Amino acid sequence: MISKVKAYWAPLILFGLGLFYQLVVLPRSFPPSHYDALGIKPYSSVEQVKEAYEKFSSKWNSGEEIPSTADFLKIQYAYELLTDPLWKRNYDVYGIDEQLHILEKVREQYGEESYSRIDLPLLDATDHSVHAFNVVTSEDFPSIFHDSKPWLIQISVFLHLAALLEGIANTGMVELGDIRLATHLAERKPIGQIFFRRGLPSLVAFPPGCKSSDCMTRFEGELSVDAVTDWFATAILKLPRIFYYTKESMVKVIFFSKTGERASPFVRQISRNYWAYASFAFVLWREEESSIWWNTFEVESAPAIVFLKDPGVKPVVYYGSFNNSRLSEVMEQNKLQELPQLRSVTSMELGCDARGYSRAGSDTTIWYCVILAGRLSPELNKMRETMRRVQETLLSDDESNAADTDQSLAPAAVAFRNKRLTFAWLDGEAQDRYCSFYLFSETSFETCGARRDMSDVPRLFIVRYKRNTTEDEAKIERKPRNIWDAMQEQEVDPASQLVVRYNGSDEIPQIAKWVSEIIQDGDSKDLPFYRAKTPELVPEDSEPLLTRSAQSLFSKSIGMKQRIRNIMGQCYDYLGDPRIGPALLLAALMSFGTIWLMRGQQRAHPSQSGQPGPSANEDENRPARRKRAKQGSNEGRPPSITDEEPKDAYQMPLLDSDSD
Repeated sequence: MISKVKAYWAPLILFGLGLFYQLVVLPRSFPPSHYDALGIKPYSSVEQVKEAYEKFSSKWNSGEEIPSTADFLKIQYAYELLTDPLWKRNYDVYGIDEQLHILEKVREQYGEESYSRIDLPLLDATDHSVHAFNVVTSEDFPSIFHDSKPWLIQISVFLHLAALLEGIANTGMVELGDIRLATHLAERKPIGQIFFRRGLPSLVAFPPGCKSSDCMTRFEGELSVDAVTDWFATAILKLPRIFYYTKESMVKVIFFSKTGERASPFVRQISRNYWAYASFAFVLWREEESSIWWNTFEVESAPAIVFLKDPGVKPVVYYGSFNNSRLSEVMEQNKLQELPQLRSVTSMELGCDARGYSRAGSDTTIWYCVILAGRLSPELNKMRETMRRVQETLLSDDESNAADTDQSLAPAAVAFRNKRLTFAWLDGEAQDRYCSFYLFSETSFETCGARRDMSDVPRLFIVRYKRNTTEDEAKIERKPRNIWDAMQEQEVDPASQLVVRYNGSDEIPQIAKWVSEIIQDGDSKDLPFYRAKTPELVPEDSEPLLTRSAQSLFSKSIGMKQRIRNIMGQCYDYLGDPRIGPALLLAALMSFGTIWLMRGQQRAHPSQSGQPGPSANEDENRPARRKRAKQGSNEGRPPSITDEEPKDAYQMPLLDSDSD
């Protein structure tokens, strides 16, 4: 018996799984429907539902039958659900039971009380009319792929998201009455049944540049405005997340919010557009912390936006809610600091690039750029404040009367007013090569490159740019004669550069006077036209770090959980396939028949089988069979030295044998 069980273990397991699936798993996958509660066929009409309910009602009223509270709730709920045309349609077509939570609530409320004490009706007859901002129909659906903007489509009524996605994405809603489109956007079980895994409302999104429904992404998280907007901004738009403010964070724009919700997509879009000018952070406003924010940033209440300026400059605060257009306008006004930073994306705009032109325009042939270089440190912040005050000094000198002004500052004041003079600061650690090119000396390591010791010495220098208009015009007309000429022209920058380093004190009047003297000499004297190839500023990433990592972070944390949940959901969908049970039973039958046939062949032909035969003395007979086979193979062969005893052989006697 044990040997037979070992031989037939596979079909026995398959048979047991098939029975378990048919008797336990499958009935749970197809629970009784509301039609079963009324005792009628599925998809019966509303009139048939009413007739079935009247039969139950007449029995209850006559006292012929007294239902239990649980049975009464099942029948009453099924009646109210299936007599509402919209709820019945959703239940019949999509299998959606929209009011099931109300049934659970009523069961908990009444418990074991008599059914006569239950307040009727159980369900409220709500207004099913849709007031949507943009309803997408089957006819309109193909046209949404003509727009390069992403789409967020809500199936059934959901939260209002249009304001949060203004200018960033298109939004729309699909009514369940549009069965053709709704079923196209729904999910399908292996048996072909249409369903919405998370129920209604359901959301799907199409990323930017999507040209067909194959790139559709389905939202699987918690149905809340904050969760949906964060998912759409991170997973679909690939926008950077804005984290909460900390003392260590080097930010310029701070959003104060009372709700604590994450940044809306249009805020995150603007943060990516202006990442070259500012970094962003969020603060959750609490009344008990209001004094801290007032003393730090002079913020009185939320919502508010704070723009942090240069060291020593009062922050700029805007109160109230912001939409996309207003926030863009405010960012454009405050994107530059009082003393702007020289970066790869701002060098042309500031006029501090030998490949470009002055801020005054391409007609200006001589212009200047005063650059403060140094590593991020308190010393650099102090010097930045000094340079900002130098700008204010030149600006006030230019606006005052000629009798009251210091004529020694006039050249710098006029150049600053005419946009021929620019002040900027440079991160010497990030722009090591650029910084060392202008400050090449034995002590440049104190200003440029990585920090070697505790000393940080900011240094100031001015660059005089000059363009030769005659040479520029001739260069346009003249074509290079050979490759060498073309390479020579590309090796140097078009504008000449003369650099002067400042070695004086940190006094504001002395710095302003020094700048003015340099400008006066540069405009009046015929200085050499020296051109060189300036090292390019280290370009920042094409997108913020959080933009590139947002999708990976999303996929590694929430995405991993969601992936596991999706796999489990797919497995659960397959458990409801009624074909699995018969397939397991058929596999058990085929496996049983195969094993039985193989065992029968082994009994009939034991010698031809590689398996042990029924003979118990097989090991003992094996040497005899080998001997007979060997003797049979030697018959008819000529005698040889390999024979055991050749013919006419005799034993030769040995002399002087050791045996004597």
